[in-house]
Amino acid sequence: MFKVDDLAVYPAHGVGRIEAIEEKDIGGTRQLFYIMRILDNDMKIMIPQNNAENVGLRNIISDEEVEQVYRILKKKDVEFTTQTWNRRYREYMEKIKTGSIFDLATVLRDLYILQMDKPLSFGEKKMMDTARGLLIKELSIARGKKESEIEKGIEEIFGGRKKKTEVSSGDEILDADVDLAI
Repeated sequence: MFKVDDLAVYPAHGVGRIEAIEEKDIGGTRQLFYIMRILDNDMKIMIPQNNAENVGLRNIISDEEVEQVYRILKKKDVEFTTQTWNRRYREYMEKIKTGSIFDLATVLRDLYILQMDKPLSFGEKKMMDTARGLLIKELSIARGKKESEIEKGIEEIFGGRKKKTEVSSGDEILDADVDLAI
């Protein structure tokens, strides 16, 4: 049960603040709803209070769960099946939709590792950005740190990447001073 001003996580959308608890008449039945605003995009969501658990609304993770997330991210000996990118995409999207921070960490780790072997599809790149953003936001709140600190830590786990910079002649050079988030 959440109260007004509580932070909570809504699957696939991320961390939000409970702005109100309102009673609404829906289909002739009065129900209580959490009115939640997602922090990253200001989206407003109405969640039936009696269905909050079923849709995956949950508290911000604990310190122990944060450590488990980092253990998942650091695990590098992962087996990949030889499935098509669109099947893999659907599988990963289902994991993101569960709302589990551990599934989210698994998706991010797998996509980071996969991109070392072969280029990701556009959808996979977008999914990776989404997973990274959701994970960084929740970890920063759980740890009480800036998102940039959490992002840097994740980049370090996966070795970071250097940015290619164009020079006036059109040749590419490696800019060793710039690390990019993947």
